[in-house]
Amino acid sequence: MLRSATHTEDAEYTFGSHRATRRPVSHYVLALGALFAAALAAIPLVYLLVRVSAANPTVVSELVARGRTLELLFNTVGLVVSVAAASLVIGVTIAWLVTRSDLAGRRAWLVISSLPLAIPSYVAAFGWVATTPLRGFWGAWLVLTVCNIPLVTLPTVAALRQSNSGAEDVARTLGKSRIAAFMAATWPQVRPAALAGTLLVSLYVLSDFGAVALMRFDAFTWAIHTAYSSLFDRTLAATLSVLLAVLGIALVYAERRARGAHTRFGSTVTTRTPVVPTPLGRGAILAHTGLASIAVLSLGVPLATLVRYLGLRVEGAIAVTAADLAADLGATVMLAGAGAAIALTLSFPIGLFAARVGGALARLAESVSYLGLALPGIVVGLALVFFSLAVVPALYQTGLMLAFAYGILFLPKALGAVRSSIEQVEPGLEDVGRTLGETQWGVWRRVTARIAWPGIGAGALLVALTAMKELPATLLLRPTGTDTLATSLWRLTEASAYSAAAPYAVLLIVAATIPTLLLTREAMAHTAPRKGARL
Repeated sequence: MLRSATHTEDAEYTFGSHRATRRPVSHYVLALGALFAAALAAIPLVYLLVRVSAANPTVVSELVARGRTLELLFNTVGLVVSVAAASLVIGVTIAWLVTRSDLAGRRAWLVISSLPLAIPSYVAAFGWVATTPLRGFWGAWLVLTVCNIPLVTLPTVAALRQSNSGAEDVARTLGKSRIAAFMAATWPQVRPAALAGTLLVSLYVLSDFGAVALMRFDAFTWAIHTAYSSLFDRTLAATLSVLLAVLGIALVYAERRARGAHTRFGSTVTTRTPVVPTPLGRGAILAHTGLASIAVLSLGVPLATLVRYLGLRVEGAIAVTAADLAADLGATVMLAGAGAAIALTLSFPIGLFAARVGGALARLAESVSYLGLALPGIVVGLALVFFSLAVVPALYQTGLMLAFAYGILFLPKALGAVRSSIEQVEPGLEDVGRTLGETQWGVWRRVTARIAWPGIGAGALLVALTAMKELPATLLLRPTGTDTLATSLWRLTEASAYSAAAPYAVLLIVAATIPTLLLTREAMAHTAPRKGARL
């Protein structure tokens, strides 16, 4: 590794990728920023702990040990594991097909495979419930799997694009099969991105309410929502939510252990082997059939249901005006954008601290930050209602508090993008910048940020996309007189005004499609195999 005599006192390069005898001031600034952001993300957990600690310990222990709770635990864990496993296998397979094979129409298939992100899980579930008898575990598994596969596909595509195929080629020359060579040489390079996407899928399934409720599957989220809204038993709801938070922490820990150390092949000064597309031969028919089947399951069924209801003309139906739709669309976009900005602001110090410094403190801040996505929106909403009334009453039922809720709920999606994007920047590039006399800020601005920004921006888009579809927290925290497309859709659906709800659902999907296409735009430009060497 190149070193400069002028930097021997501060042997640790930008933000510390190597251990040094003393830590620069930037480490302590990052640590403080990460802890502050993690403290804000921990507000829902603090609320739950306060609520549970105020209850009778005997009652809480009985609620935890009862058979109903164990049944909910078994159902929830089974659903999370099955959806995560299916999403990981299918998502990585799609990513390989559109980046490493000679499949015709790779770019089109990448776009089509990403579009399910634009469809809320409750809309997809409604499409299946309205047209098929599918219910229970398999209904929830199908809907949540096809809706969340892109969370694995997109980061894996980005990782495959940046990976070096030379090691895989060497493995092939040593007699390994194509699958064995991929697992030995390429999988270690893309594993962090794929597992980060799988973690997002797992946390989303853990906190999803709409799909499991419509499919009538007993999971923690449905029981929590029932306890809050129907039974008015906040002790039961808080106890179940704490258990859900424990499951979320366990998922984060398991993902970190499975991810292992980040692996890089190649260097900053050697050329990377051009990718030679793998011929599929007769397997191309199977690949096209599989991709088309997933598209039908994830897009065809819900969209066909919405089109049918759009065509219905029910006498006495609630009238929907263009002005109503425009007002809800404007509120949806504005609040989602503000939530994405807050999530990115909170995730930046944690992600940078975790990627460049590491250690127990970074792991703690990162783990706490993932709790928001593990909790149902109704829990986060109630926690922030409690927080705003007790600490900042002026923010109660304001757009800023709702945007802050989005930031906490979807912080993991921004955090995963920030951390993985910075990890993809090879340390040698930053070392060279330091040896040329650049300051830490200069290296970050001119080297690290330029390389990592596309991935970080994709994380912000993913937060905005998800915030557009968020329902429970929006119902609790939206300003009086303000509706979003999701809340209007839910209100009309609750009133069984399906023909009136259909325009809101269609407009919500159209609005969510825009950030989805932006997420795939960068990947589309690089799905074709590289024709030349890349430095």
